[in-house]
Amino acid sequence: MSEQQGSIVPVSPRSQVEPVIVGDTPGQVEPFPPHLRELRDEVQRFLLEYEFGLREVETKISILRDEFQQMHEYNPIEHVTSRVKSIDSVLDKIRRKNLSLDLVTMRREITDIAGLRVTCSFTGDVYRLFELLTQQDDIRLLAVKDYIAEPKENGYKSLHAIVEVPVFLSSGRVGVTVEVQFRTIAMDFWASLEHKIFYKYREQVPERLSAELREAAVSAAELDARMERLHHELHGDVPD
Repeated sequence: MSEQQGSIVPVSPRSQVEPVIVGDTPGQVEPFPPHLRELRDEVQRFLLEYEFGLREVETKISILRDEFQQMHEYNPIEHVTSRVKSIDSVLDKIRRKNLSLDLVTMRREITDIAGLRVTCSFTGDVYRLFELLTQQDDIRLLAVKDYIAEPKENGYKSLHAIVEVPVFLSSGRVGVTVEVQFRTIAMDFWASLEHKIFYKYREQVPERLSAELREAAVSAAELDARMERLHHELHGDVPD
């Protein structure tokens, strides 16, 4: 794919192009301006790469899940969700970061255009799946943020990995960046609630609610630890 510099306008990659009516004659249309059509096609190709990269990582996670289920009679993955950011969301993030509006900058600076969330049963499963995924030969680990070991101030806990996966297109090999978040069930529940509160108050959450959320995060962590101990005890492998 050509990495041509140029301004990007918020065009939805899946939107249908509406014809431009010329004069008062019904059915008479003006062809879509070539430069806008080229821009639309470039953005579509750009986002398609991230969709394909996301599929590659989803397949890897699916294989691990099925292998655990069949061979180990235990599935560490509760559920998986994924998404590719809309071009409007990408542009909004670029504006907030005060970056130039071009595809090269998007590719280099925005690392969460494609995102995968893996919800696990226990904290130990989070680290195990992270290692199994990132140790694969065709996965390149670009960055990792361990918010489980060092939670955010608001209590948020999760393990974030930025990985690059190869995608083979008709034009050749492309390295696509995908953000993979690993959480436990308790962490996922807390993060979902926190997001709803954050959205409701338009990012201005009252201190009382913020304090309760931090306390809830501590309780969620304690629940995680307690349930994992019970799990180990059930399977006869209680850690020392």
